[in-house]
Amino acid sequence: MTVRPFSDNYPTVDEVLDSHIDEIPPLRRPVMLVALQGWFDATKAATGALDWLMQTRNCVTVATIDSDPFFDFTQERPEVWVDEDNERHIRWPMNEVVAVREANDGRDLVVISGIEPHLHWPTFVACIVRCARELQCSAVVTVGSMLDALPHSRTPIVTGSTTNNALASKLGLSRPQYQGPTGIVGVLLERLEHERIPAVSLRVGVPHYLASSEHPKSSAALLRHIERVLNVPTQHAGLYEEIQRWSELHDAAVEEDEQTTEYVRMLELEYDRHNETVMPSADDLGDAFERFLRDQGDEG
Repeated sequence: MTVRPFSDNYPTVDEVLDSHIDEIPPLRRPVMLVALQGWFDATKAATGALDWLMQTRNCVTVATIDSDPFFDFTQERPEVWVDEDNERHIRWPMNEVVAVREANDGRDLVVISGIEPHLHWPTFVACIVRCARELQCSAVVTVGSMLDALPHSRTPIVTGSTTNNALASKLGLSRPQYQGPTGIVGVLLERLEHERIPAVSLRVGVPHYLASSEHPKSSAALLRHIERVLNVPTQHAGLYEEIQRWSELHDAAVEEDEQTTEYVRMLELEYDRHNETVMPSADDLGDAFERFLRDQGDEG
């Protein structure tokens, strides 16, 4: 990627990144997790997964990316809200970098669960890369969800890829072969490769015929892989309550339409017939990822 030179009208990282990273103690073997609403977040399953992950955890916002240069506010509109004193406020689209400290001896996390910007992508990506560098993240894991021919009655499949040759070899992942229009995650992965920061992309399928509803089962599938790969606890009882509630709603919606019912049965047969592992098991992937990061530390 050729990054266009900055001009008077083009924001710089120093202008848009409000960082407090130097004010916190060093993190323990951190890995960065990134999910952004937009192209790579069908039904918000990916950002939803990271939001669930951060619940009840010790989270500290260590940096904020200014929203003003990056958004067309006619597309991503700010929200008005009224506080307990009946005063009105504006909530702008926000991208925060959050440090998540683990209570046990596991690794700490750096989480960005935000919104894909409309403008100035090179600067936005440079903000993420700088935070990864300054927080000494040993790797970046992007998390996404895409519409797929997947039956809602089955466990969503998580697939993974990496542009890092060493990671691809050690983890048994493929290098991405897609060519065509991309979102901010595609730009970020290219920049991480250029900066020699190891990166893995995890993505989960979401039933395309339920695109207008939530699908927490896909969020849970992502969390299971994150938990095994990074060795951090991720599950919450509340998420499984949401899975049950939405599963009942999905079943009811499908049963109302005979054609959709038959279509789902066909998808179930195809899923059961061809459901092969498209990436190593979460346990194997976690062991291999840990070894890779340990080797990186030994070399560095």
